[in-house]
Amino acid sequence: MVPTSISGTAVALPAIGADLHASPAALQWVVNAFNVAFACFTLVWGSLADLIGRVRAFATGAAVFTAASLACALAPDVYVLDAARALAGLGGAAVFACGSAIISTAFDGAARAKAFALFGTVAGVGVALGPTVSGPAVDLLGWRWIFGLHALALALVLVCLPAVARTVGEPRNPAAPRLDVRGAAVFVLAMLALTYAIVQGSQWGWTAPGTLGLLAAALILLVLFTARSKRTEAPLLDLSVLRDQEFLAYCLVPVAASFGFVTQLTYLPTYLTTVTGHSPSSAGATMLLLTLPVLVLPLAGAKLVERGTAARSVVLASLGFLVTGDLALLVLGPDTSTLVMAAPMLLTGAGMGLSAGLVDARALALVEPAKAGMAAGFLNTLRLGSEAVAVAVFGSAVAGLAAGRQDTGTAPAAAYDSAFHTLLGAMAAVCAVLALVVIAWGRRQRRA
Repeated sequence: MVPTSISGTAVALPAIGADLHASPAALQWVVNAFNVAFACFTLVWGSLADLIGRVRAFATGAAVFTAASLACALAPDVYVLDAARALAGLGGAAVFACGSAIISTAFDGAARAKAFALFGTVAGVGVALGPTVSGPAVDLLGWRWIFGLHALALALVLVCLPAVARTVGEPRNPAAPRLDVRGAAVFVLAMLALTYAIVQGSQWGWTAPGTLGLLAAALILLVLFTARSKRTEAPLLDLSVLRDQEFLAYCLVPVAASFGFVTQLTYLPTYLTTVTGHSPSSAGATMLLLTLPVLVLPLAGAKLVERGTAARSVVLASLGFLVTGDLALLVLGPDTSTLVMAAPMLLTGAGMGLSAGLVDARALALVEPAKAGMAAGFLNTLRLGSEAVAVAVFGSAVAGLAAGRQDTGTAPAAAYDSAFHTLLGAMAAVCAVLALVVIAWGRRQRRA
């Protein structure tokens, strides 16, 4: 439900705007409010789960998500809708962070790898099918039913949770101190400043005083948060976890996927309709080439590890596929056939799918069970935060480069084509650099 809520809601924006007479800025926050709240509170929920129990924290987040989805369905105006979407993001952060923490502590060995592979597969299903399900729902039932369906599905989750609580042990430490509320407040404010700067930077300009001021405030707050984490007995983020460079290396893999895969998932449909002349429905069907590997390969990656392939080798292969796929997408052009597009898109999707779930399993296996929630929160904060950065930077850069080339007399479609190719090379370079860091940190940790 969390990935579906992220990827599927954008489809409803035109209908929401027409029904609620919303301004473009207010309408965009139907999507942004969820993402910002999600990024701000993922680490908080992860740490809270270690204190009060993972299933209890998960249930609280699911209840918040359910109530917020119902409020979205009944919203009388766009401002109430934006506020409800922010509340849904807060609940979604608990579902994602605490869900992976529950899996980490409920399974061991090969069973854990399979469970996380299924976790990655289901997340891929949500990302891929969100727009596919939301489009017909808007056409047949109206935009409010998108959120109504979210509420109904989440209500089913709540009904099932008592059985989960009976099956899964609740690892709690009764002697553990309370949540570091001040540290949580500083971290949330830092993430709020950072994500708001990223969201608005493409509109205000990356060198605008407002953008630079928010980025500076985020940096100062993160420095204060780090200093507090060193002094507090029970910090929101135990910095000792970050001393394990193998853990950090695994945490960088979703960051690479954000730049190499999520940017294409977001902007490739626009390229297909603007440059190659695909209809919206044809572009959507073509995008299955990108998303199909995300549905199939997580379980295949787990099976490879189960049969003796080193998890590190599978992860490095996925990073290699991301770099190769982004570079291969350079073959795209106005007259490129779907058959020619197939290999680059499948490679890029394989880069995302092969390590989906496996990264979470391996990273959380390196952390003691009592800190699994916090570690999952940190991992997912990096995951969603990097997605926000990658998508905002890619979109802003493509728009700026295309506008600059149109000013020199280049036709709009050709200008977008050229700008898109430039950014493809840049995304491949970012993925390659991150892959080298993953390799270096992994080797250094093993030598240590």
